[in-house]
Order: sequence, then structure tokens, then C-alpha cells
Amino acid sequence: MGVEPIPDWPGELIELGNTRIHVRSTPRGPAEAAVFVHGLAGSATNWTDLMGELAGEVTGWALDLPGAGYSPAPADGDYSVDGHARAVIALIEHLGGPVHLFGNSLGGAVSVRVAATRPELVRSLVLVSPALPDLLPRYGPARVAVSAAPRLGEWAVRRLSTVPAERRVQATLGMCYADLRRVHPERLRLAVEEVRRRDALTHAGQALVGSARGIVGEYFRTGPENLWRQAARVTAPTLVIHGRRDRLVDARMATRAGRTFPDVRLVTIRHAGHVAQMEFPEIVAREARRLLAEARVHAG
Repeated sequence: MGVEPIPDWPGELIELGNTRIHVRSTPRGPAEAAVFVHGLAGSATNWTDLMGELAGEVTGWALDLPGAGYSPAPADGDYSVDGHARAVIALIEHLGGPVHLFGNSLGGAVSVRVAATRPELVRSLVLVSPALPDLLPRYGPARVAVSAAPRLGEWAVRRLSTVPAERRVQATLGMCYADLRRVHPERLRLAVEEVRRRDALTHAGQALVGSARGIVGEYFRTGPENLWRQAARVTAPTLVIHGRRDRLVDARMATRAGRTFPDVRLVTIRHAGHVAQMEFPEIVAREARRLLAEARVHAG
């Protein structure tokens, strides 16, 4: 842990129709663009290291979903997967699309919806522990479901706000990482600062609870808009990455992904947790480069 981590990429607020989204980007250079979508309680900084690894391949754009990170609350208060997908689509259209689309957890679910409903905007799709419907009773998803329950979610957020920021960050990282020793002390310090900053935002709690309700709602959605049915309609070449030590999304879901996505390659990282792009960015980058090369052949 002696080497200092790279700093977060610079960000700006971008006007996208009726909403403003905060976006961090790598230096303009490669002609192809990639868009990165974070998970629940995350932000654009969840992709800092992977964006650095891929900076020679693509120009990277990581957004803070509405109400997350430095993005203001959406004017319509919509924190559903559909609402988040609209923000991602607006960003891709703003960039001139199509793009290579990356999503982690909730961001993976959002990215599947974008790829299925707007295939012309997506060159390739990389999903890291995507939060696709899984109704097997387990501790991690149960926590998300409880936080989404009517009134209980708001109560839990108020209760959590009384817990010191350091303890909250440790608990969150402990749930997402397989090995907390892989978190650099400087990244830990910045995460604590970010929690304290968001504690002062009036919309932060509702953004978290609303997004949790959005993903739980998807677990019970039926019909053609069910996320697994949409996954079966994704035309872009797809890479699905799972961490074998993921406490939130069962790595065995890779089997279903392999049966469902039409053009898919599966990768399981033995010692990774829920955020492989943060724990092992070099491995995720290596596998993503293979997909980018395949997508170029596919397009040509």
C-alpha cells in the first residue's frame, strides 16, 4: 500500500434536458467512448482505477446517477431503474454514442435496460456483479430489501446518520470488498470525507432509499420488461464478471447470465467481492480489453 492511488478524475455538471448530471472523465484522446455506471450508495469514483487502466483504449465518462455523488436530486424525484436508465441514455446521446457501457451492481441492472431498449447506443457491455433479479434468501439482498421497505428505509437512514462516518464506511467497504486490506488508506480517508459531505445534503437519504426501492421493485417485475427477459434481447457483445467472494450478488448467477445473454463471456475472479473493478482493476481491465477488441471485429 506504499504507492499512492491515482486521484479521482475531474468532474463537471452537464445539462441533459431537464436534469443535470455530474460526470467525471479521462483526458480526451481515444475516439471510442466508454460510460461507467456505479451501484447503490456508490458514485463515479468507484471507477477511478479502471478508467485509468483503460485510458489508452477509450475516453472514459463516469456519471454520478441522479441524487448520487455530486449529481443533484432529479426534479421528478424518480430514482427507479427506468429513471436512472434515462439519465444514462441522455449522457450517451450527449456524447454522440454509441459507447462501451460498463455497469456495477445497480449500475449493471441499469446498463442491461439501456442495452436492451436502445441497442444502437451500446457497442459492448461489461457487467460487474450486476444486480439482476435473484430471489434466493441471502443476507446481502435482504439488507437492501429492508432498506427499501415503506417508512423503515427512512428510519434506517436517520438512524445510520448518527453512526460515525468512519464506522459506516468500514461497514460498507466490508460488505463490498472481499479483503479490506486492498483499500488504500488515502481512499479510505476520502470515502469518510464523502460520507460527511453527503450527510449535509437534504436529498441524500431519499436518493439512497429511492434507488434501493427501485432495484427491489425490479426483482418482482414480470412481463417483457423483466430484466432477465431484457438481458435475452441484448445484441451487444457482453462480458459478465463476478467475484467469488461477493456477499451481495451470488457468483452462481453467472450461470444464468451464460444461459441468457445471446453473446456473452463469463469471468469469475476468485478473491474478489462485489466491486471487482475497485479490488482488481487490472484483471477487469484485461478482460475488458478482450471485449473491446471483439466488439471492434463485431462492428467491422
